[in-house]
Amino acid sequence: MKQQRLPPLTAIRAFDAVARHASFKLAAEEIGVTATAISHQIRVLEESLNQRLFIRSARGVTLTRAGEVLFRASGNIFTTLREAIDVIQAPKSSSTLTLSTTSNFLTHWLVPRLSSLHQQYANLELRLHSSTDLADVRGTVADCAIRYSMQADKGLDSTLLYQDRFVLVASPQLRLNVPDDLAGLTLFHIENRHIPTSEPSWEHWKMAFGPAHLALQSGIRFDDETHAIHAAIAGQGVLLASELLIQDALEQGLLRIALPGSLPGGNYYFVTSQQKADREDIRQIKRWLQQEFNMINQAAVKGTEMNLHPLIV
Repeated sequence: MKQQRLPPLTAIRAFDAVARHASFKLAAEEIGVTATAISHQIRVLEESLNQRLFIRSARGVTLTRAGEVLFRASGNIFTTLREAIDVIQAPKSSSTLTLSTTSNFLTHWLVPRLSSLHQQYANLELRLHSSTDLADVRGTVADCAIRYSMQADKGLDSTLLYQDRFVLVASPQLRLNVPDDLAGLTLFHIENRHIPTSEPSWEHWKMAFGPAHLALQSGIRFDDETHAIHAAIAGQGVLLASELLIQDALEQGLLRIALPGSLPGGNYYFVTSQQKADREDIRQIKRWLQQEFNMINQAAVKGTEMNLHPLIV
C-alpha cells in the first residue's frame, strides 16, 4: 500500500500557531511572516487534506472537527521537537528550579510572599520566569508553573490551588455605595482576557447586578491588568478585578470591594511534568504554595460564615 504524502511542515507549523492563538495575525507575528502568508499556508494545508480546518467569523477563529484532530497531533509534534532542541541546547545540569507564571501573578501575589518561601526553604535555588505563553514544563524552559485556566491539563501533574472570582473594586476615596453610583465613575475595561469564559466584563456585571442604565462602552481600556489595578488604586476609576490579585491591596486599604456580588473566575493550578513531580525541590515549592493557598481559602470560608451568621452585640 502506497504511503500517503504528508503536508508541508511549514503549513502545519502555520496551522499550529493559528490554532494556539485563535488568530491569523498573532500567528504571523510569532512566525515572523505576514498574515497573508499564513492564510496561504492554511489554504495549502486545507487543499492537501481536502478538509476545512478553521471557521472564521467576526468573533474570531475556531477549529472544525478536522482541525481539532490535527491540532492534537501538531501540539504533540512541536512539543516533542521543542523538548529535543532543549535537550540539545541545554547547559550543564543546574540545581536551580525554574518556576513560570504570568507577570500579573508574579507582581501582585508571588513576589510579596517570597520572603516566606525563603524562610521555609532557605536552600531552594529559584529562578522566576514570566510569560503570557505557556512554558513547556516538560523541557528545560521551566520545571514547573502556576497556570490560570478553566480546567486541569490531564497531560501534566496538576494541583488545584485556588478558584478565582472577580469583584468590583475602587479606591476608598471614591464615593461608591450603591449600583447607581457607577454612572458617574470611569469604568476600566481589560482587553484580551481569554480566561475565564464567560469573560468577567461590565456587560455581565450589568446583567447580574445592574444598574440598568450603565453605559458599557464608556471608560478606559487596558491590555494589562496590573496597569488597571494601579489606576484604580489612584482613584481614577473602578475595576472588575481578580480577587486574588488585589488581595494585598485590599488588606492594605488601598482598594475596597465597593459593591456586593462577584463573577466567576478561572482556576490557579500548580503544574509540572509527570517525570519531574517527585523532585524534592518541586515538592517543596508545591508544599509551600498549598500552605499559602490553604490559608487564603480558610479565610474566605470564615468570611462567608461571618456574613451568613453575623455576631449579635
